[in-house]
Amino acid sequence: MIATFATALFSATAFCQTATINLAPEEASEPITPTAVAMLESPADVHAVPNFAVPSFDVSSLQAGAFDADAGGTASIQPADHQPGLVHRSVKRILEDQKGIYLAPFEPAHLKYDAIVLGGSAVFFVTDHRIENNLPGGHYQLYQDSSNIAIGGLAATLGGVWLYGIKGDHPHARETGEIELETLVNTFLVYTPMQFIAGRERPGEGNGHGDFLKHPMINTSFPGGHAMFTWAMATVVAHEYSQPWVRVLNYTAAFTVTLTRFLARDHWASDMWVGTGLGLAIGTYTFHQRCDPDLSSSCKRHYDRIAKRNTKSKLDFAPGGREWNAELKANYGSGRPISQ
Repeated sequence: MIATFATALFSATAFCQTATINLAPEEASEPITPTAVAMLESPADVHAVPNFAVPSFDVSSLQAGAFDADAGGTASIQPADHQPGLVHRSVKRILEDQKGIYLAPFEPAHLKYDAIVLGGSAVFFVTDHRIENNLPGGHYQLYQDSSNIAIGGLAATLGGVWLYGIKGDHPHARETGEIELETLVNTFLVYTPMQFIAGRERPGEGNGHGDFLKHPMINTSFPGGHAMFTWAMATVVAHEYSQPWVRVLNYTAAFTVTLTRFLARDHWASDMWVGTGLGLAIGTYTFHQRCDPDLSSSCKRHYDRIAKRNTKSKLDFAPGGREWNAELKANYGSGRPISQ
């Protein structure tokens, strides 16, 4: 039936394109005779019918705006070739994130956090060996198992939240999963080059002093990878769901991973400190770049703070409304100043 309908449709279109009919009114017309009807069986002979007239078509008789829907409908459809694909969009977003992550420490608003991370790192670098010598011995396997359970449970929970958002059409849960995945990619792209560049030996390797530029592989001591990835994941969830019990559970899991990996003698104290700081920073940055103010109260408060800091912002929208949030998100995500 579909093939028959398509054939009839295209045949009718071809007839309309082939036949040339004069729509102008005739002064004198004669009724269509059987002979004329027979001659009309061939579209090419339509002009052979003497004084054949077709009633005129008056466009003015149509109501105003009759073609507005058609004019706006097909013209607004973009060809599929012009729509960027999933891979293209993902790569573009990740590159934008990486640029922002590496430039963020140089922003004036972040200098106080830089001082905390750098100051703490300097203290731990000096005292690493002393702290390591005073750690309790034994139970190393228990510490490693505890770390693996904590990070595995957190990752599995976040994966379940993402699937719940996709299958059940829950925008907030779906956003949480998507931002988590992007956060992990951003964390990996920062963690990997730092591992290669630092090349630091673990507490049980080499001369036991944690020398840098000694380890030739990626699985080095600095920075603490488990701490870095866990704190990045926990930070996103704590921002998406700002209820106290959610934050306590997530940060407890991240602290457990950090502490147990340290007690298992897999990292130096400075490794875990830097890994924790980087995880918090990457998770926070990615969340603020991709969050929706209409879904998360933490995201909305973040954009409200941006608007308050920018004294030149005079948007026409009511503060806190959907248009207000959309304008703040568009400006913040693109790196443009929020100004009218």
